This record gives sequence, structure tokens and C-alpha cells, in this order.
Amino acid sequence: MIRVLIADDQPLVRRGLALILAPDPAFEVVGEAEDGARAVALAHELRPDVVVMDIRMPVLDGVRATEELARTLPESRVLALSTFDMDEYVVAALRAGAYGFLPKDISPEELIAAVHTVHTGEAAVAPRLLTRLISTYVRSPARPRPAPTAPDGLTPRELEIWQLLASGLDNAEIAGNLEISVSTVKNHITGVFTKLGVRDRAQAVIAAYESGLVAAGRRSG
Repeated sequence: MIRVLIADDQPLVRRGLALILAPDPAFEVVGEAEDGARAVALAHELRPDVVVMDIRMPVLDGVRATEELARTLPESRVLALSTFDMDEYVVAALRAGAYGFLPKDISPEELIAAVHTVHTGEAAVAPRLLTRLISTYVRSPARPRPAPTAPDGLTPRELEIWQLLASGLDNAEIAGNLEISVSTVKNHITGVFTKLGVRDRAQAVIAAYESGLVAAGRRSG
């Protein structure tokens, strides 16, 4: 069972998130916190596996709370939430140690899947936000963009799927774009991850920017 702590300054949001997770036998909602300081204190007391953390909260904001938990209680992994798709706090939360970021308008199914993903130690970022987040995170104006390169052994189809993945498309959108099945896309992505030596989608996107396959601030295709 995955033990979850919910931190949000709005009682209705906390209750709504709890009502989404609690009925699933895979989860146990062990506590709720109304600000970042309370979230840190409860995390040390309750030792949750995942902390669903609002970014903007009083007393101690979600970024600083995430940084504190990453430093003192790294086994409690943070999934950051925000009302806004992109602001200065999102990248700050990832740098502080959050394992993922989602907007609050996600579906219940997406939230459940993200908590599972974060619990396994992988990155969980909404596909529509992944490109903007990672391009902001890896952008370095002082560093020239290298010529496009690809690891030896990557097939033309894998290279194509890697580029579409890095442009922000999810598996279903890649499948539709290439007119192949979602299961085939998943198989190719597994091959891409293996050949790139990356753990997850976020790392694959970073590799795409660093290799020059895609440029920051531009969608491919």
C-alpha cells in the first residue's frame, strides 16, 4: 500500500484529492496539511511514501517544503501540483527535488497514475507540460547548441519516436502521428530508453535537447 500525504492550503482541494485516492486499495491517505511547514512536520511524523504538494502555500511554500523533504526525508517523494501550467515555481520545485509536476486540472486517472509513477522513483510530468518544463530547465543561453547526434544503434523509427516524444506528444498521439499501435510505440520507447541509457520520459527529453535533436522553445514536426 502506498502511503500518501496531501498538502494544499484549500480544504476543498485536499478533500477532493483524498476522495480520488482513498477508494483505491493501493493507497492510504495518512494525513492532510494546510501549509508547507505542516507538510514537513507531518511527513516526518507519518513517513508517507508520496507527498502530493501544492506549490503555492502560506507559511512555507511548496518549493521550500519540497527542498526540506528532499534533504531530510528523501524516501518521501514529492509530486508537485499547481493551478498554473507554467510559472517560475515549477522548475524551482523540480530543482528542489520534486519527482514530478502536474496541473490541478488533470483527471483522477492521471493523478492515480502519477502517484504510482512517483512511488517507483520515476519522473511524472504531464505530457503537455514536459517540453516547456524541460526546455526551461536545460536551456543555457551561454552554451551553443550542438549539431544533432544520435547514439549508435538507434533505428530510424526509434529516432523518429524519440523526436516526437521530445516534442511533447504522449504515446497515443505518437501512435496517431505514425499510424501505428500504442503497444508498438511503447515497445519502441523501451528500446529508446535502453539505448539512450535513460530512466524515464523526462530524461529522454533532456537527452534530446542536449544532443541537439530538438531546440528549446520549439516543437518538432
